[in-house]
Amino acid sequence: MLNQLQGRVPRRYIALVAFAFFVAFLLWSGYDFVPRTATVGRFKYVPSSYDWSKAKVYYPVKDMKTLPQGTPVTFPRLQLRNQSEAQDDTTKARKQAVKDAFVKSWEAYKTYAWTKDQLQPLSLSGKETFSGWSAQLVDALDTLWIMDLKDDFFLAVKEVAVIDWSKTKDNKVINLFEVTIRYLGGLIAAYDLSQEPVLRAKAIELGDTLYATFDTPNRLPSHWLDYSKAKKGTQRADDSMSGAAGGTLCMEFTRLSQITGDPKYYDATERIKQFFYRFQNETTLPGMWPVMMNYREETMVESRYSMGGSADSLYEYLVKMPALLGGLDPQYPEMAIRALDTARDNLLFRPMTEKGDNILALGNALVDHGNVQRITEMQHLTCFAGGMYAMAGKLFKRDDYVDLGSRISSGCVWAYDSFPSGIMPESADMAACAKLDGPCPYDEVKAPVDPDGRRPHGFIHVKSRHYLLRPEAIESVFYMWRITGDQVWRDTAWRMWENIVREAETEHAFAIVEDVTRTASKLTNNYLLQTFWLAETLKYFYLIFDDESAIDLDKWVFNTEAHPFKRPAV
Repeated sequence: MLNQLQGRVPRRYIALVAFAFFVAFLLWSGYDFVPRTATVGRFKYVPSSYDWSKAKVYYPVKDMKTLPQGTPVTFPRLQLRNQSEAQDDTTKARKQAVKDAFVKSWEAYKTYAWTKDQLQPLSLSGKETFSGWSAQLVDALDTLWIMDLKDDFFLAVKEVAVIDWSKTKDNKVINLFEVTIRYLGGLIAAYDLSQEPVLRAKAIELGDTLYATFDTPNRLPSHWLDYSKAKKGTQRADDSMSGAAGGTLCMEFTRLSQITGDPKYYDATERIKQFFYRFQNETTLPGMWPVMMNYREETMVESRYSMGGSADSLYEYLVKMPALLGGLDPQYPEMAIRALDTARDNLLFRPMTEKGDNILALGNALVDHGNVQRITEMQHLTCFAGGMYAMAGKLFKRDDYVDLGSRISSGCVWAYDSFPSGIMPESADMAACAKLDGPCPYDEVKAPVDPDGRRPHGFIHVKSRHYLLRPEAIESVFYMWRITGDQVWRDTAWRMWENIVREAETEHAFAIVEDVTRTASKLTNNYLLQTFWLAETLKYFYLIFDDESAIDLDKWVFNTEAHPFKRPAV
């Protein structure tokens, strides 16, 4: 018996020692068995169970790029007015109607999908779609604040304070683009508005997590952050990734560096900018970048060009970064102007209409052996470009851009007004005029009349008939209102609003419209209630009817998910 006990003791000690070494290794590598609990500000704060700021870096930065220093330049004013003289009863009622729609949607989310990523508005259930970190909740934070729904804002912040970014509920791979614009952007904006320190703490945690995506041999990222690969140092930049996926990170990472004083976030996306900068004039359409690029080999081989899906927000951020950096980086305006001029000459087209309307739309381009083929497709996603051009026109003193922005915005409004539902479709092929300006007689050979009346004049083929509650058209209307102060844009917004409400409202919330070519179309659960409905679409509608001092564009700049970041004070 004694001999048996003597034999067991060493094995126990060996097991204990091995366990102790195992625990020490996990703690050294950043993992916490039991997340530490603290109070940050007024909230219980639980850090993520894996601390990415302590993770091993396999490809360390050798020449850290820091934020540009100096006194911010004084840009021309963006807004015509910094506040309204007074709000009349009609404007107040319209603003309240938008707020009521937000509250209705938010209450449905609270009741049926609380802390889930998205609400299914017809089946009234929640679903995890963006890593399971309460995407809708985080995406709506700043809208709650702007609409003065403070009780719900603090209720949401309480949930944010305990999110564990190291654990996902849908899969183990993180979408760098979506998580950055929705989660990181939402946290930063909510912090900028409220100054709640727990939001800053959670933004830093998430920023450190996403920063791991850049730990590759050339310090350029993958579209997907794979935790297991990141911990082993086997990540590589993607050999095929969209311009938007790489180009729509710089605002969020730059603002995080501004807030924290840590240059590493800015350094990460500055490297992407330098990649773009080197090749801007060497692509098959000099001035723009192909939709897909090889970030691993740092080459550009494709010849599709667009400001629509997978490309849009790359160009948007080129215009907005000068405002966020106080004009201290001359490369961003240089790149923006080159790109906008190239798009004007190769992607813009004038839709052929019965009345010869002076409107524009953004199409696509295919380049084959130096020959540029303009594809006259109108996408709802490209409707953001009206606001982008108008903003660039004011910042860079280009009146021609403001005019182009007005015509692009008007083109999207015309598309809304053209369909029986009063809403434009996701995408459609158009008949186009020969030139952007001058006479353009309607040609029924190029644009035959639809005998059923569901395809309006000027439309050749409606490719995607649904409406996803998208914000891009109202976004540009918002910019045109703030920049020009012309009441026609407010009245336009209300007409668009009434059509959307009539077609998309359900008993409990709002849902995706399946076919905008008819009235009272079937609503669908397939696409869920997009988080940008609360984060963007309703915010832009609300701000159009709010006082112009609310999120003054000369003090704030929106990321692509309509999250406002503070601009540097001059």
